[in-house]
Amino acid sequence: MNPHALPTEAILNASAHLLRPLVRLMLRVGITFPVLAERLRMLFVEVAAASLEQEKARTDSRLSLATGIHRKEIRRLREAGGGAPVPPLPEPSSVTFTSALIARWLSTPPGTDKAADVWLLPRSAAEGPSFDALVRSITTDVRPRAVLDELLAQGIVTQELGDQVRLNTLAFVPMPGAEAQLFYFGRNLHDHIAAAAANVLSAGHAPFPDLSVHYDRLSAEAAAALDAAARAASTKLLQDINQQAAAIASLDDKSPKTRQTRRVNFGIYLYAEDDAGEGRGS
Repeated sequence: MNPHALPTEAILNASAHLLRPLVRLMLRVGITFPVLAERLRMLFVEVAAASLEQEKARTDSRLSLATGIHRKEIRRLREAGGGAPVPPLPEPSSVTFTSALIARWLSTPPGTDKAADVWLLPRSAAEGPSFDALVRSITTDVRPRAVLDELLAQGIVTQELGDQVRLNTLAFVPMPGAEAQLFYFGRNLHDHIAAAAANVLSAGHAPFPDLSVHYDRLSAEAAAALDAAARAASTKLLQDINQQAAAIASLDDKSPKTRQTRRVNFGIYLYAEDDAGEGRGS
C-alpha cells in the first residue's frame, strides 16, 4: 500500500545509497547482518505500532500486515519490548553541559567592542565576562578549574598567555569515538533524514529546508579551497544563528503563556571524496 503514490523502487534505491556508509561503519566495528536484521525487525514493529493512532488497532495481525513480519515474530518481538514507544535519544550529561557552555559563550560576546574576539575570555575577572563566571552561570556543582582542566584535555579550549582561555573553533566537532560524537552522530543524521522524509511525504511545499551546494571534477587544490571557504562560512553562520536563538529562547522563557514543547536542530555538513562525475553543478 502506497497512499502517496510514491515510487517505491526509487525510495529503496535512495535508501540503499544512504545506508551504504552506515553499513561500512558497522562492518568496521564488527556489527554483523544478523544483529542489524534483528534490530531492524524491532524497529519496524515499533514504528508501525506508533503510526497506528488507536492502541486497540495495534494487533499482531495488523502489525504483520503493515510490516510483512510474521505474526509469531511480531509476538516474540513485542514480548521482548518491541512495539513500545521509542524514547528520544538520551543526551549524555557531558554533551548537555558542553553544548550549554559553548552556546552561552558565543551568545554573549565579551565587552561592547564589536571587534572583540568572541572566542577569547579571561580566566577570571572582577567584573564583566570571564570563563569562571561563565561556568558558574551554568552550574555551581563543579569548580571552574575542574571544568577548565576537562575542556583542555578534550581540546575544546586552549589556555593562552595572560591567563586567557580560547574556545577552539573545532569545539563544534567532538573528538572521534567520544560519547558526544556518537550522540550527535545519531541525532543529527536522524533529524536530517526526518526532515528529508517529511519533504518527500509532503503534499504541498516542503516543510523543511534541505539544500546543498555541490561541485565535481575539481582539482585537489580547488577542493581544498572550497573546503576552507565552507568551514569559515559555516562557523560564522552557526555563531550568528546561535546568538539569535539565545535571544529568542530568552524571550520565550519570559512568556508564561507559551507552551514549550518543540525543539529545533539546525546543522551544516561538508563532505568531499574522489568522484567520477562528468559535470559541474551547484
